[in-house]
Amino acid sequence: MRDGRIILGGVEFDVRLTLLIIFCTLVPMLDYYGHSPTGVKAWDRFIFYFLGSALFIWVVYREPLSNFGFGWGDWRRGLLYTAVACAGMAVVLWFAARTPAMQNFYQGRAPNGLGRAIVLNGIELFGWEFVWRGLALFAFARAFGPGPAIFLQAVPFAFMHLGKPEIETLSTIFGGAAFGYMAWRTRSFVYPWLIHWFIVTFTLLVTTGVI
Repeated sequence: MRDGRIILGGVEFDVRLTLLIIFCTLVPMLDYYGHSPTGVKAWDRFIFYFLGSALFIWVVYREPLSNFGFGWGDWRRGLLYTAVACAGMAVVLWFAARTPAMQNFYQGRAPNGLGRAIVLNGIELFGWEFVWRGLALFAFARAFGPGPAIFLQAVPFAFMHLGKPEIETLSTIFGGAAFGYMAWRTRSFVYPWLIHWFIVTFTLLVTTGVI
């Protein structure tokens, strides 16, 4: 192995990039097949996606998490993106969340109380956003450049929405890319996390009839 690369059968592999692709494939599979260290889905995903990503960065890249978007970054730009995105999505969701498919899927998603569901969603999405808009985005950008990385990280994110209402799932390749763009421009995954948390919370509020 030389310069972080290994040659097998005449084919050269970037070791870090290869391990990243394997990690970003296996972890969602473990999640999908119900491996649960805590018995609570939100905390399981926090462990898999955030703590797992943090450990991966420390072991494989041996760099601070801040190199992968963990921090406030350009907070002025980030807060502007967050405010504009949340306002725009509130208008869209006011109508979209009232469709039968969205109503059927999200009603009953807070069996133990709406407040608890909102908090757990925030915990769960913290991990979701860091693995894609943190680890994957910034690592892929090193290998392929920021443009391809913005769409590459959106692909597994979109597939993780399979089983949700079709209109929501089809939008996620574009929504995930938009989140990736924001994370890259702000150098932080925090603002996509806040926006994503708002989207899920607002959807629950509409579909449960609170607003």
